[in-house]
Amino acid sequence: FAYRIPISPWLFIWPALLVLLIALLTVVYQTLKAARQNSVKALRYE
Repeated sequence: FAYRIPISPWLFIWPALLVLLIALLTVVYQTLKAARQNSVKALRYE
């Protein structure tokens, strides 16, 4: 191509870190939600 655009590794690192952070926060939220839930109610509907 006639023009070259330099691609920094940070263009790949920052989005990957953001995705990992969102995944981690989602897992932590679901874990805390399950831990606070009354287990008797959960087993009643199994």
